Amino acid sequence: MNFEEQAGKAILAAAGIAIPQGRVATTAEEAADIQRELGQVIVKAQVPTGKRGKAGGIKAADDAVQARTAAAAILGMEIAGHRVERLLVEERGEIAREFYAAVLNDPVSKGPAVLFSALGGMDVEAAAAEDADAVRQAPIEIDAGLPAAQAGALLAGLDLGGQDDAIAGILVRLYDAYRAADAELLEINPLALMRDGRLLALDCKFVMDDSAIKRQPDLAAKGAPEKLTGLEARGEAAGIKYIELDGEVAVLANGAGLTMTTMDVVRHHGGRPANFCEIGGEAYTKGKIALEMVLDKPGVKSLVVNFCGAFARCDVMMGGLLDAWDEVKPDLPVYFSIAGTGDEEAIDMLKRRLGIDPLPDMDAACKAAAEAAAK
Repeated sequence: MNFEEQAGKAILAAAGIAIPQGRVATTAEEAADIQRELGQVIVKAQVPTGKRGKAGGIKAADDAVQARTAAAAILGMEIAGHRVERLLVEERGEIAREFYAAVLNDPVSKGPAVLFSALGGMDVEAAAAEDADAVRQAPIEIDAGLPAAQAGALLAGLDLGGQDDAIAGILVRLYDAYRAADAELLEINPLALMRDGRLLALDCKFVMDDSAIKRQPDLAAKGAPEKLTGLEARGEAAGIKYIELDGEVAVLANGAGLTMTTMDVVRHHGGRPANFCEIGGEAYTKGKIALEMVLDKPGVKSLVVNFCGAFARCDVMMGGLLDAWDEVKPDLPVYFSIAGTGDEEAIDMLKRRLGIDPLPDMDAACKAAAEAAAK
């Protein structure tokens, strides 16, 4: 789950990391009032996405008139598909140095990692691509946390303007906040050394692990709802997990893991999956809805159906799908892979009702679907 900057900064402040003075405004007049209190300010669009400045969603204001004008221009904008309905109006000061700091889930170490760079305020991926030493990274032992000594070692040898201990302390608190919030990513960019000597988190990106939503209800309530396509909204309304993709090979399988594996095999054979959609468990009772959704994706040229009977029987799932088939009447190449509990009965049903033989295995079915889509 993604969060707006102001929600992420609240997490930082609670952890003892300094942030600029500021408040949220929902109207241009509120923005002007905040400017009168704070003086020179930055007016920032609050949407759960980056590149707001390039989209015109961040503007400076020196007086109430400028703050009102900036707010009026930003409110109602569309940035990366998100309508701007809130603004963060913050104090503005002179920046001496900019740094980058983050804690994230690291797929290599399979745990959290802390990142730091003396090149803040820019695209950290671009900085790392140009200079491998520009971004430092260290794995964190989850139970031990991030000791101050480890944070200090990460910063060793960098010219940080005498702020080494202070920045190390921020990294320690950043990890504590990351863990407490069940974050996937908690990022400060830039972490700014101001001319007056303060270290301030000028921007924050916070992404929470979706699996933690139920145990973090108060925090999740502040998150930004996931933007759904029309087909994804249909799936959510029907209680079916459907994710729309850019490919031409429609996928129906049972179980999330098998569905993802099927998508990977389609890619392995040069195809592009059009969707994630699994109809295991009780979802087979919604076979008609699922079949319609995967076929309604524009540009779909073939379909692979992959059933593996374990907790759910192949023949039960096949019965639900074939009933849907009679109503939807698909008209495109379709390739089946059927194995596991109830597979013989399911194969017999498929032959009798559709006159189709399944392919020998998932690899063969995915390869055939990829090749059909390429024609």
